[in-house]
Amino acid sequence: MKKLICLISLILVFGMALAKASDDKAAIMAVMDGFHEAAAQADEKRYLGYFTAEGVFMGTDDWERWPLKPDFTDYVHERFKGGSGWTYQPQERHIAFAPGHKVAWIDEITKSEKWGLFRGTGVLLKEGNDWKIAHYAMSVLVPNEAWVAVSDLTKAAVKKRKSKN
Repeated sequence: MKKLICLISLILVFGMALAKASDDKAAIMAVMDGFHEAAAQADEKRYLGYFTAEGVFMGTDDWERWPLKPDFTDYVHERFKGGSGWTYQPQERHIAFAPGHKVAWIDEITKSEKWGLFRGTGVLLKEGNDWKIAHYAMSVLVPNEAWVAVSDLTKAAVKKRKSKN
């Protein structure tokens, strides 16, 4: 009888852990979907609200490391005040958790109708019952067969920029 009780207890604990993981995954999916939706709607308050107070956004250019305050907040304010943001539609997303389910990291492929495919990677922290973005980085996806041409363009642009300084 003790073995049966132990087995049932283990099954319940394991089941609860799986349910928690599923709940956290669904919550993170909602955060990331809302994050992209708020950007598309130029909803500044909602968009910035997905970040932790110390959040950082990494853009695609080498100089684009945007701490939330004041840099990224100022940029988003200026960019959204005209009523337009940017639209990236998630195509696929992967979520993993650190032990304890207070830290998660994501990677996703997003698509812009104007610019093509990007990879977003991020770290989310659980603050109370809410998941917040602590770090989000975008990178341009470059097919291997296009890499040489893109690399040549990139090197030339960086050299030109440095010659102006």
